[in-house]
Amino acid sequence: MLKRTLAALMTGLALLFPVAHAQVTVNIAEGVLKPTPVAIPTFEANAGNEQLAADITKVIQDDLVSTGLFTVTPESAYIQRDLSIDSQPRFADWKIIQTDALVVGDVDTVTVEGVEFIRASVRLWDVYGEEVMRLEGQAGRRFTAKPEDWRRIAHKIADTIYTRLTGEDPYFDSRIVYIAETGPKDARVKRLAIMDSDGANVKYLTSGTFTVLTPRFSPSNQQITYMSFENNRPRVYLFDIQNGRQEVLGNFENMTFAPRFSRDGESVLLTQANSGNSDIYIRDLVTQRTRRLTDHPAIDTSPSMSPDGSQIVFNSDRGGSPQLYIMNTDGSPLTCPSGGRDTACRITFGSGRYSTPVWSPRGDLIAFTKQTRGKFHIGVIGIDGEGERLLTESYLDEGPEWSPNGRVITFFRERAPGAGPQLWSVDLTGRNLRQIPTPTDASDPAWSPLLN
Repeated sequence: MLKRTLAALMTGLALLFPVAHAQVTVNIAEGVLKPTPVAIPTFEANAGNEQLAADITKVIQDDLVSTGLFTVTPESAYIQRDLSIDSQPRFADWKIIQTDALVVGDVDTVTVEGVEFIRASVRLWDVYGEEVMRLEGQAGRRFTAKPEDWRRIAHKIADTIYTRLTGEDPYFDSRIVYIAETGPKDARVKRLAIMDSDGANVKYLTSGTFTVLTPRFSPSNQQITYMSFENNRPRVYLFDIQNGRQEVLGNFENMTFAPRFSRDGESVLLTQANSGNSDIYIRDLVTQRTRRLTDHPAIDTSPSMSPDGSQIVFNSDRGGSPQLYIMNTDGSPLTCPSGGRDTACRITFGSGRYSTPVWSPRGDLIAFTKQTRGKFHIGVIGIDGEGERLLTESYLDEGPEWSPNGRVITFFRERAPGAGPQLWSVDLTGRNLRQIPTPTDASDPAWSPLLN
């Protein structure tokens, strides 16, 4: 892993200036109507690394702008141009152009035991507070990686700045797995694909010989579970990202689908269909034992576990239409928000059909797909069934998945009948709706945890 392999090389910059509490912050509790202006001049570089420094700077800028919380001050507006990471900027020059925060960095290379590494250093300044802003307790940060991992350095720097200015956990240094779709509608090729969180570095993990659906990441980052129609039998598989090996999950007699890892990564939740009915099971990856979680004549599917592993949200039509329910993982009764005790509590009562629930990594919200009045929506609701909010509306919006910090939701959208699906994201305010670029049509996205 990058962090473990290069731990000896990753050090903070020396503290050069006295530090007080910086004043510039971004309050995103209700969304930001006016983004915070941040200046990110192209990082300095030693000879031969100028393009690398420009590329790293561009990724940092794009990451921050993609949140909808920041604007980048154009270089054409700069007054001071003789910036150095080792020198205090002329704050008056940056106040004139109404920049709240200033990012200064440099890039060089170093050779350790015959192996070349990139080093990128960064410092964040509060312009109006006229002080350096501490980054994880230090006046500045330095990141080191092999040349092929330069984009990860950029994402880590953007994460550090984002966290310092917003107080939110990071999420840029992560990946998204999805289904890459090509070909005509009646002969669609669906391959498992993976890319950086911003859509770069796309890699195809399966050949497309067999249709694959609903990929989901393990908390370990190295495994994906998904449904495949290999040998014309729909079953749940495991895929090892490092070695490309895949294997069937369990020897189930009937169709299995809608898989998702438990929060500790040691089990997989899935649905098994039997004679027109479906119930939820959990498969222990260590003991290879399977336990049935629901036993109901209705259709129970799409399970997702709470962050502490104690509860599961799922979709069921046991109330007459598809709605969302919560149960204890051990099957014990629980007290329902509407009163009384049961083995499963219904938490949605609005008009329409609810599906594909996903528990937020923060634990406080559940994302879902809702179909009502001829439209599809991505929404969120509290685990007590309160505070339902619809964040999107389209001809077809489906398959919400959370970013690692629980701030952003990715999903796929078809804008009109016959239009190919594309990946999109939206934040919890519903005010930052963005398309995630992919080289082909794309569906069923799933976000990885932060990379190591």
